[in-house]
Formats: sequence, structure tokens, C-alpha cells
Amino acid sequence: MAELVTAHTSALAPQTLHGIRELLEDAFDGDITEHDYEHALGGMHALVWEGAELIAHGSVVMRRLLHEGRALRTGYVEGVAVRSAQRRQGHGDSVMTALERVIHAAYEIGALGSSEMGLKFYLARGWQLWSGTASVMTPHGIERTADDEDSIYILPVGASLNFGRDLTCDWRDGDVW
Repeated sequence: MAELVTAHTSALAPQTLHGIRELLEDAFDGDITEHDYEHALGGMHALVWEGAELIAHGSVVMRRLLHEGRALRTGYVEGVAVRSAQRRQGHGDSVMTALERVIHAAYEIGALGSSEMGLKFYLARGWQLWSGTASVMTPHGIERTADDEDSIYILPVGASLNFGRDLTCDWRDGDVW
């Protein structure tokens, strides 16, 4: 029987963090960089265990997104993955339900960058595709990230958003969205 556990990164044992990395490697066919893994750390994790095996994971970390002159406290979803052998059994839904609870309780909006595989999943949960432009605040100023504009999803919580305008994320190494 599967068990869902939520915990902050600081409360996770080193072997659990290693298990998260292995799960991400498995779920994304090895297409995970060190930056991708690091992006999933520093916030709240939702972990689904089947006995001693980690079978699903997701995390929500705090970021600042700029929109129409405001810095929005954003719960940014990272590292959502389910082991290939356990997919289509509701584990991804359990992970996202836990993360969305955190977002609703602590943030003005939720945001995530989705692969094509996850698009229908997030839309069915009420996440909305960002229809405006996207940018990043780099060390050299704001730069547009047009290649990411078809994969940014928003979960409105309390902030008023104009989906036809620009949304700018804070800088980080690796993929910025």
C-alpha cells in the first residue's frame, strides 16, 4: 500500500535525497542535470512510498515572479515524477494534491514548467497555460525566454494576473523556467 509523506528538504535523510535523484533519473530517462535536481530542493516535498521504495515525488519551492510591477511570492513546482512501473495509478495526483495545498496556503500563485507529457495532467487540475510573454531577470537585465512560453503553467491563488502580459522569473543556473 502506498503512503504519502510531506516534508521540507531539511527534514529529509541523505538516503531519501539520493532516492529522489534516482527516481528523477528513472522517470526522465536520465535527462536530469545537476541543476534540475537542485531546483527541486529547498522547499516542501511530497513523497509516495511503497514500503521502502520511493515511487513518486514532487516539490514546491519559493520563487519570485515579476508581473505588472509586482514581485509575486510563487510556489514553483519541481521534480514531479512517478516511476514508470507505477504510473497511471493516481500517485501523480496524490503528489500534486499535496503540493497544491501548500501553494494555496502559502503563496500568491503557483507556477511550473511542464514537459509535453504533463500538459493534459496539469490542465485537468486547473492549471492554466500562460498566454503572454515570458522573461528572466538575468545578471545583465531582463531577457525574453520565448522558447519557454508554451510550457509555463500558472495556478492562480490570490494574485490578479493579466495572462496576456509578460511574466518574468528570477535568475537561477540551468533551466530558468
